[in-house]
Amino acid sequence: MKKMIAILLAAIMLLGVVGCAAKPAAPAAAEQGKVFNIYAWNEEFKGFFEKYYTVPEGVTVNWIINPSDNGVYQQKLDEALLNQANASADEKIDMFLAEADYIGKYVDSDYTMDVTSFGFKNADTQYEYTIKAASDKNGVCKGVSFQCCPAAVIYRKSIAMDVLGTDEPEEVQAAIDSWEKFNAVAAQAKEKGYYMTASFAETFRAFSNNCTKPWVDENNNLQFDDQITAWIDQTDEFIQNGYTLTAGVWDTEKTNQMFADGKTMCFFGPAWYYNFCMTNAQDPDNGCVGDWRIVEGPQPYFWGGTWLLAATGSDNTEMLKDIFETFTVNEDVCSKLVENENQYPNNTAVVEKYANDPSYGNTSILDGQNDIAVFANLAQNIKWENHTNYDQLLNEGLQNKLQEYYNGSVDKETAMKNFYNYVKETYANINVPEA
Repeated sequence: MKKMIAILLAAIMLLGVVGCAAKPAAPAAAEQGKVFNIYAWNEEFKGFFEKYYTVPEGVTVNWIINPSDNGVYQQKLDEALLNQANASADEKIDMFLAEADYIGKYVDSDYTMDVTSFGFKNADTQYEYTIKAASDKNGVCKGVSFQCCPAAVIYRKSIAMDVLGTDEPEEVQAAIDSWEKFNAVAAQAKEKGYYMTASFAETFRAFSNNCTKPWVDENNNLQFDDQITAWIDQTDEFIQNGYTLTAGVWDTEKTNQMFADGKTMCFFGPAWYYNFCMTNAQDPDNGCVGDWRIVEGPQPYFWGGTWLLAATGSDNTEMLKDIFETFTVNEDVCSKLVENENQYPNNTAVVEKYANDPSYGNTSILDGQNDIAVFANLAQNIKWENHTNYDQLLNEGLQNKLQEYYNGSVDKETAMKNFYNYVKETYANINVPEA
């Protein structure tokens, strides 16, 4: 009997083993890397990442940060991407950051990969233009933005009161809700001893973001949109009448106008601009915290933004998906970006929550104004149209060559000839008027 039982048990075990062997094995998950490399040009997102993202156990995050000045960031990034296929697993780029001015260069390349390939799905709460910007010519999305960047007119309350007799946002907006009105207020400001803006290029993006045709047509001809022409005409008037300074957007002469003794009424920019670039206004001794408000201005536009792109060859796709979801879909994290960082998040549900919250306000510089509510209106009208991979250098080149004219170094005709020569030297394939 014992022998029979032993034989029977052995047979049952054998059948069990055979049965298990006959079942198809589940595919093994791709092994994930232990080093996650991120290329960036500053530490803004690095700070948010370290505060609000939990790195998987056993993974080391490396930040490779190079300044964007003079194209250094893109140069270093491009060198690394060219070597991506030959790099060791721990040296491969997993994710890199890109700005609006040059994102097309990367999403239209093989160095970025479809986000759906690792399971990420864009949410309905993301702003459509941020998805378009991260998508290639075939509509394949390669990354996400953790922020939306509608931009406003940031005005000085005390100067507005002197010029317009009011500093209330609704009344200031009514006074400058078209370019004709804006230019008229500039004349009033000049009569009172103020500048309307502090840089000849201050309004450039408000015009360029509303272009109806690209810088370069389908036949590679350089073309000037009516919005670019309108900006040049306005700037000519502003310089001739002393409504603005000849300083560049980032020049010290301009940023010094943000101090308490500054004489400039309006600055143009999104949330990141006054959070990171208006430090003079927030100087405890010489600044003017609380003397600022924002309004929509003459026309909606955006400025900048940071996109997180998935690098082809990454062996950390699960972490990529998790990062993308954390900074776009996770409402808790997106809420913290608003409350703790004064960011405008890429999540319409979170935006709606704060835009309609009477207790919410930006106290760091706007003295409690609900900037989310203002930006929410602007964000609905942001366009991502007529962009090309030439935009950054053509935009900068035009401004740089015209600044020489506004500074009195050359006449306007020479400035334009110098711009055309610059285009020919930078992009040999673009046809330009005879210089």
